[in-house]
Amino acid sequence: MTTVTPTDTQTKPAQRLFIPGPTDVLPDVLAAQTAPMIGHRSDEFESLFAKVEKQLQELFFTQNRVYIVAASGSGLHEAAIRNGVRGRVLNFVNGAFGQRWHQVSLGCDKEAIRVDVTWNTAVKPEIVAEALEKALADGPVDAITVVHNETSTGVMSPVGEIAAVVREISPETLVMVDAVSSFAGVKIPVDEWGLDICLTSSQKALALPPGLAFCAVSDRVLARAETVKGRGWYFDFLNLEKSLQKSTTPATPAISLMRALSVQLDHIFAEGLEARFARHARLAQKAQRWAVERGFELAAEEGYRSHTVTNVANTRNISIKELNRHLATQDMQISNGYGIFKDKAFRLAHMGEVTDQDMDRLFAAMDAYLARQGQ
Repeated sequence: MTTVTPTDTQTKPAQRLFIPGPTDVLPDVLAAQTAPMIGHRSDEFESLFAKVEKQLQELFFTQNRVYIVAASGSGLHEAAIRNGVRGRVLNFVNGAFGQRWHQVSLGCDKEAIRVDVTWNTAVKPEIVAEALEKALADGPVDAITVVHNETSTGVMSPVGEIAAVVREISPETLVMVDAVSSFAGVKIPVDEWGLDICLTSSQKALALPPGLAFCAVSDRVLARAETVKGRGWYFDFLNLEKSLQKSTTPATPAISLMRALSVQLDHIFAEGLEARFARHARLAQKAQRWAVERGFELAAEEGYRSHTVTNVANTRNISIKELNRHLATQDMQISNGYGIFKDKAFRLAHMGEVTDQDMDRLFAAMDAYLARQGQ
């Protein structure tokens, strides 16, 4: 991997947001957005695009193209379905964002087969194999969708193993992966695992402002897209591919966000990818250990716990709202449980530029609150 020396030796400010996105953004990354505007068809922009494209390919561990769009990750949910599914898609749902991808599939008027997996547990290869074989009995399955790191539950599913099972059972079925809350915090070797689409967005472990989304796309997907009608225009991969060859985008890009991306990618490569992944894993272990030692239980299934967000079951029945009020006095915030888990769990995010010192500061404040409550 290429190592890039950062141009700014700034001191990292104290972390404020321990929520699963948006995450705090380094000052020089934010400042990059304030540079004077340039033309989006200029040589300067094309040079910027080519630079970040190469770095993103390295970060996705892929030789394939990476599309950059001004959207959230949900926009690429739709892009994946519109480009890769002619008729039938198998949506694996073990949390809120797997559920969203299913809703997107229905919204694109596809035959979307929902496979429910118990929340707080992982989508496992044997579950995928059984559902895929059953679906194939009624005809071809164009693709499966699965969330690598379910932000709502803090569960990380083994998408590499899942992709291997899909290839064995139905080689023509595309494997589409949502890595929104894991990418840049966990190593995802797209080519090695044989993922056809791996998508993410800017505001989580990449530690960028919201507004950009990225997806690594295989040649198989482009070949499929040529056979799919109704791809739309904004998210048409064939359209994006033509522009990519000229280091640009079909529509006006988010130039300021692209500049921020460039600076942040330099920080990521300066840290070193393996060091970054190891830091996220270490912080996850620290968060899990704190929760258990304080008498809480971990909501996510053992062996499949996220490296970027820890989901803590509120077994001590504390007021998460009051806890956050206490944390706010020290300029910090955690996240309540998602949806049906509101007040029944809380989530501690440790993604992006979070350090051990940041987590220690958070835990000291949370310990003070628990002590004050006599808990």
